[in-house]
Amino acid sequence: MRTYYFLPLFIFLFSCGSNPSSDQKKKHQNTASEIHESTFQDILDSAQVNGSILIYDVEKDTYHSNDFDWAKTGKLPASTFKIPNSMIALETGVVENDSTILKWDGRPKAIKVWEQDLPFYKAFKYSCVPCYQEIARKVGVEKMNDYLQKLAYTGMDVREENIDMFWLVGASRITQFQQIDFLNRLIDTKLLISDRTEKIIKQIMVIDEKPNYTLRGKTGWSTDNNENNGWFVGYITFENNTYIFATNLEPQETFDMKGFPKVRSAVTIEAFKALQLL
Repeated sequence: MRTYYFLPLFIFLFSCGSNPSSDQKKKHQNTASEIHESTFQDILDSAQVNGSILIYDVEKDTYHSNDFDWAKTGKLPASTFKIPNSMIALETGVVENDSTILKWDGRPKAIKVWEQDLPFYKAFKYSCVPCYQEIARKVGVEKMNDYLQKLAYTGMDVREENIDMFWLVGASRITQFQQIDFLNRLIDTKLLISDRTEKIIKQIMVIDEKPNYTLRGKTGWSTDNNENNGWFVGYITFENNTYIFATNLEPQETFDMKGFPKVRSAVTIEAFKALQLL
């Protein structure tokens, strides 16, 4: 069963020090429809997870979700932060291109695939935390904060003592609505990044390409204060429309954590099917 609401778009505009463009101001004066999707809740219940699936229909300016309140609650970005972190790495020259080799330090890592030299695009694909921690250290606090402001990616608590961890633990927060707003600006070429950086980011985000659609995205998983926080954000593009999504999950007590890496994308795909997108 679906329930319809209307939502002022300004609630998910990032609050930031810089003045928004006139286009952004105009956009956020409009209203977007909200449709409550009980089927999304059924999907999460069946998977034994709590949370919210939020999908934005760009053409119809409409949001679909099982829990809009959850979608407005800030969470640690975890490895979804690799999207802006990658932009900043390219813009600052810390990483030259998608083939730049990120060196392994020879020490054991939490995941075996990280124990090798990786080209930048594979570091993104494999969600190599140590690779991106080194990138953040090279960018530094001042430039990181400057670029986050330029990108209107606010809510991050970036200091000298947490420069390589602020997206994984601590006070940094982002909502699902903010994730979608950020990706929408990427799609619309509204971010203050070069065309070259935008092209690289859109390419490394590709997860699946089919004749009728392209799926781009990034997962994330943080554990802070014994709380598991799972993400899957991105967008799926068809010939005539684009749907931007942000899924945020927490495991129920009965959930087998071995399944947490896959469940984030799995429930999102099921939500696409519920909307008859796939």
